[in-house]
Amino acid sequence: MRSEVLALPEVERAELIFDLLDSLDDRPTESDQAGLDGVWADETARRANQIDLGELATDSWNDVMDKVVESRRVG
Repeated sequence: MRSEVLALPEVERAELIFDLLDSLDDRPTESDQAGLDGVWADETARRANQIDLGELATDSWNDVMDKVVESRRVG
């Protein structure tokens, strides 16, 4: 079986890797859009709460754009 898997085209092997990793935990997968939406909603609420409590620093739009411009100069 291992040699059969290794003989698959690269794209198919990569897809298999993702499927295998997804099978190792109970996190939502790409095919579970409702589950992913729930995870993102929870994460968004958690981060918003951190901002409200002053636990998470934010950057202004201008600072973010300055960083983007600078990263394009370097890269």
